[in-house]
Amino acid sequence: MTTPNMIHLKDYRPPAFLVDFVDLVFELKETDTRVKSTLTLRRNPAAAPGDAATRPPLVLDGRDMALVSVLMDGRPLATEDFQVDERSLTLPDPPDALTLEITTRIQPQENRSLEGLYRSDGMFCTQCEAEGFRKITYFPDRPDVMAAYTVTLIADRSKYPVLLSNGNRVDAGELSDGRHWVKWEDPFKKPCYLFALVAGDLFCLKDTFRTKSGRDVRLRIYVEHENRDKCDYAMQALKKAMAWDEKTFGLEYDLDDYMIVAVNDFNMGAMENKGLNIFNSKFVLARQDTATDTDFWNIDRVIAHEYFHNWTGNRVTLRNWFQLSLKEGLTVFRDQEFTADITSRPVKRISDVRTLRSFQFPEDAGPMAHPVRPSAYIKMDNFYTVTVYEKGAEVIRMIHRILGPEDFRKGMDLYFERHDGQAVTIEDFVGAMADASGRDLGQFMLWYAQAGTPVVTAARAYDPVRKTYTLTFSQFCPPTPDAAEKAPMHIPVAVGLIAPDGGDFPLQLSGEKTPGPTTRVLELRKADESFTFVNVPAPPVPSILRGFSAPVKLRAGCSDAEVRFRFAHDSDPFNRWDAGQTLFAKVILERAAEIRAGRPPVMDDALVAAFRQTLLDETEDRAFIAHAVTLPGEPELATLMSESDLIDPDAVHQARRFVIQTLAQTLRDDFETVFERNRDTGPYRVDPVSVGRRSLKNAALAYLGGLETPEAIQRLFSEFEAADNMTDTMAALTILSHIPCDERIQAIDRFYERWRHDVLVLDKWFSIQAAAQLSDTPATVRKLLDHPAFSIRNPNKVRALVGVFCSLNPWCFHSPTGEGYALLADQVAALDGFNPMIAARMAGMFNHWKKYEPVRRNLMKAQLERIKALPNLSGNVYEIVSKALA
Repeated sequence: MTTPNMIHLKDYRPPAFLVDFVDLVFELKETDTRVKSTLTLRRNPAAAPGDAATRPPLVLDGRDMALVSVLMDGRPLATEDFQVDERSLTLPDPPDALTLEITTRIQPQENRSLEGLYRSDGMFCTQCEAEGFRKITYFPDRPDVMAAYTVTLIADRSKYPVLLSNGNRVDAGELSDGRHWVKWEDPFKKPCYLFALVAGDLFCLKDTFRTKSGRDVRLRIYVEHENRDKCDYAMQALKKAMAWDEKTFGLEYDLDDYMIVAVNDFNMGAMENKGLNIFNSKFVLARQDTATDTDFWNIDRVIAHEYFHNWTGNRVTLRNWFQLSLKEGLTVFRDQEFTADITSRPVKRISDVRTLRSFQFPEDAGPMAHPVRPSAYIKMDNFYTVTVYEKGAEVIRMIHRILGPEDFRKGMDLYFERHDGQAVTIEDFVGAMADASGRDLGQFMLWYAQAGTPVVTAARAYDPVRKTYTLTFSQFCPPTPDAAEKAPMHIPVAVGLIAPDGGDFPLQLSGEKTPGPTTRVLELRKADESFTFVNVPAPPVPSILRGFSAPVKLRAGCSDAEVRFRFAHDSDPFNRWDAGQTLFAKVILERAAEIRAGRPPVMDDALVAAFRQTLLDETEDRAFIAHAVTLPGEPELATLMSESDLIDPDAVHQARRFVIQTLAQTLRDDFETVFERNRDTGPYRVDPVSVGRRSLKNAALAYLGGLETPEAIQRLFSEFEAADNMTDTMAALTILSHIPCDERIQAIDRFYERWRHDVLVLDKWFSIQAAAQLSDTPATVRKLLDHPAFSIRNPNKVRALVGVFCSLNPWCFHSPTGEGYALLADQVAALDGFNPMIAARMAGMFNHWKKYEPVRRNLMKAQLERIKALPNLSGNVYEIVSKALA
């Protein structure tokens, strides 16, 4: 194949032409759709003008469509007046101001990429981020071209009674042939990636929200008719998000209507199109019998995220796609804060850091490592990553921690005041924060420019005579594919000092006159830096990186006894949980080393005692305890093993299983007590207390099920049968799915028979089997690919079956036979022909092939080379595979 071109941040140039107004008319039909686009354009005064001979042409992006006609200022253009190829429509010498009328034909029913305009379950819908609009009509498809839109939709009324687009509905009417039309107008200029339309036969849930200024906003959630009883929770989530954004950031919604549409076929989670958010149905539809507690919380999170984009992404948007984290990192931070406020802040922080460590840290250490603001890409689709989103949110969180809540809010206010209605850069955001607070954030910008996860090492010294305690920090960022040498970062490190009695010492730095709070934020700026605390009456145990104040790897040199002490006493919930995870990971990896050496593993009695103390702690939030007694997962353990050795999935799996079963046998009575104590005593509710009780109860059930005795198996089956909500159903079924027994097969079959007509619940059925830690799981997954309920054209199904198998079941995926690798490569090859975006996501699961022992490493390399050699390989997959092999 021809090597795709690389696009570089340094090559950015302002657009040659701006578009002031867009008028779109869609004639929607099943066979083909006709699109008439009328654009009012003018040369951009900010672009290099050139002379008459060198003025740039007008280039409009376009793909996969048939051009019907082009008119300029009302005059049809002859074929020699423009050029058309498979990527663009070009006018070589247009006037400085012009009106273009372009008519095209497209075939949404044939569009399997799920970009642009396509059909899903009988409805028309769109997905235009990042570059899908160019598959609808010819247009300068870049985020810094912002225009006002009017949109008219024409369709058969009987088939498509609902016709939606961005903005406010301004007119409608009937046609004599049974069709009808609706006209929409968006008064706010937007980039074309925020364009949306939906046409279908849909149920509408209606509500209103009164803003702080007294305006009533019409809220609408559109779903297929059979799902009309599954969208009440989503509506309440939307109203919570709107109220929170007004209270926390003073941001009010600006249109008369806010609409959400649930779609089954969607490449992403959701899309923040101005006023018309299109959602993957899994983040809208929920009832207690179809959705778990996690599903409900995810609905809160994702609906809030897309709503918050109205200001951080829509009102203020991106100058170019390299700035993606400007909207996504900032909005993830906002949705994390919202979720923390409505659930449990410590548990939310733990959950977010689990994601970061399990997925983003490995990305930083792999072939696709890139800065939060990438410097180059082949396909922008490949950079919707955990680095841009989750690490980007951590960068915003660090600014919040350095400035404090009050100055951070001032910075946000200044950012909107300066840039409302503009397409801007990360420098504009950080500049607003610096100007509002008076802080120098110049060095901090390195977080956006340097890839990799910094390693912070802490050394400590206590002087019993002077009663001083000194912490000396050093920082180092390992090489990544883009750079070997890294400059020191600006890193906020939140620190506490724990007294021998378990309390916190007040902290007073050398040179300060009075003691301060028990947690202080130290700002590292140099490669090596020391901080001395005075009036420390006894040697403390340091609690460093409280609240995970920076996305770094900490090497504090603490003894096992000190870590156990923090696990029992640390007042910072995150660091208390983290101490437990550190202990568990160390013990499991030590057991893995014993297994690899052929020695029988032996359990650490001190760890069992510390575990029991936490399990039975009735003073803590139940959800926190559930997290605290959950061992690190196999993917996270593999990442830790790779820091010092080649990954051995068999040893990791056996060691973790040994620790679980030993804890279950030793503390069986305690798990029984916790399970019974936390049973639901009333109707099902989704609130922090109820969710916490269920999570701890089911954590205890997981250990009891790990005994795998006939009694344990029967108990799991009974719990599965008796469950009155999907949380408990899935908990019992998940545990049972790992045990080779008749009850497992019966439960899986009964689950399918009950939910065979619910497409979202069937995703859980696929995932349960894909995650089963059984030797025949690769063969089971291969068989399920041919199941009538599976469709490779549906991204949710691919993620539920193939994605879960490859990313969350490493022991089975990394079978030494290589059958898991062959299965993944087969699916990448099949997907690449019609949905390169999802194909590239799947191919990325091979990224860490070099970190495995030689047999598996060679098997994965062979599959990567096989994929790379495919004819007509997409740029999406080529970028992933070529970097992995480099």
